[in-house]
Amino acid sequence: MVALALNGGAPTRRRSFPPWPRYGRAELRGLRGVLRSRQWGTLGPRVAEFERAFASYLGADHCCAVTNGTTSLELILRALDVGPGDEVIVPPYTFIATATAVLSVGAVPVFADVDPATNNLSPAAAEEAVTGRTKAIIPVHIAGVPADMDALVEIGNRTGLPIVEDAAQAHGSEWRNRKLGTIGAAGSFSFQLSKNLSAGEGGAVVTNDPALAARMRSMHHVGRREDGGWYEHHEPGGNYRMTDWQASVLIAQLGRLDRQIAVRERNASVLDAGLREIDGISPFERDARATRVTRHLYMARYDARSFGGLPKERFVAALEAEGIPASTGYVEIQRQPVFAHPSVRRITGNRDYAAAHLPAAERACRETFWIMQNALLGRESDIRDIVTAVRKIRDHYRELL
Repeated sequence: MVALALNGGAPTRRRSFPPWPRYGRAELRGLRGVLRSRQWGTLGPRVAEFERAFASYLGADHCCAVTNGTTSLELILRALDVGPGDEVIVPPYTFIATATAVLSVGAVPVFADVDPATNNLSPAAAEEAVTGRTKAIIPVHIAGVPADMDALVEIGNRTGLPIVEDAAQAHGSEWRNRKLGTIGAAGSFSFQLSKNLSAGEGGAVVTNDPALAARMRSMHHVGRREDGGWYEHHEPGGNYRMTDWQASVLIAQLGRLDRQIAVRERNASVLDAGLREIDGISPFERDARATRVTRHLYMARYDARSFGGLPKERFVAALEAEGIPASTGYVEIQRQPVFAHPSVRRITGNRDYAAAHLPAAERACRETFWIMQNALLGRESDIRDIVTAVRKIRDHYRELL
């Protein structure tokens, strides 16, 4: 008799998990207010309100709202004078934008391996990758899990290199009770549809450095200065400004973020305990210095040997068929075709990225799977269904071989 849903059996779960994004009356009020104000463009009062609120929430001195997360990374790099001939160290287990933002300013991304304990940039690998041309290091807080900011900041202080935090997935996460994005020279955030703080699209840069903040604000505003004229342009910038539509939604979303993080953290603990009991599935251990993890994604390791050699992709397909929102996660970014593109080769000096051997990143791509963040917003019974589905696949994996 067939047991697994992928083969036609009854799925573990037919009910939907909580939908994403979430919205309510606060978002509707905000959008109606923008509509009636006729301030539908940029430079509106709701953008300024959100910038103040988000800076206050993070404990940052300065915040500048921009069009998206990729733009926010580019803006930071430009304000740090990173450009052609420079190198920027990035991790290979991340979304492509972390690396292409470097290319967009004419600089060369240099991939350093990840820490197997977190799938985040390894400080030791980052330091080993530093050369005389290195101008910045970009750790990415994958899934909202903090990178080792103690070690990375120490490297930055010793080498004089700015640490640029890619906190696109880490709204509200903390390292030693400090919000991520505020520990390095600057932090980059994304408000894209899937993010824990979402307006469909959008981004922000934050910093405690007033001079860097002024440069970034000027660059995102076509090079204008706050004390200058409308047709007076001082920096090579563009129109990277957020609209009041997005800001009004984000103000409302920010008001419920902490409650959602608390639910995700509680449910992630239940999921950790349940999955640890299943042979071949290993939740990631939490660093004690990570005092808060927003859980943009729930990551765990899959050992195919415990499933008779069943490929991870087949395991995840079976999990989805059981009604669980899951993903195989990232592929090895350094082997993406974009890095063989002629325009990229001109920037990188024909660097052969595909030849790079980054064993921890290769392991991360081979073993890590994700449970999507909206699944963590349900009840404990919903989390039990995830555990039940994984155990069901473990018990009946031979059906899939």
